[in-house]
Amino acid sequence: MKQINKILDEVLYKDRPKNISHEFQFYGCFLAESLDDTKHYSLYIKLAKNTPRHLLDEALSYTKGYLKAKSKARVFMWRLKQLKT
Repeated sequence: MKQINKILDEVLYKDRPKNISHEFQFYGCFLAESLDDTKHYSLYIKLAKNTPRHLLDEALSYTKGYLKAKSKARVFMWRLKQLKT
């Protein structure tokens, strides 16, 4: 039987930041992985730290419902910009 830390090391996204110590960092990683934009973890961590959570959640739910998107990250950022104004 494997130990839990070995199982967690075998996650889908191996380039995930290892030094996550705050909740907003975890949420930023969650956003990046949900939007298939793992190259920009730091951007989503910064958004999770500085942007109200309800705006991020609403933009994410809109993006998940938008099935024709070529880039989910672009749709997310567009919707977030609309919600901020």
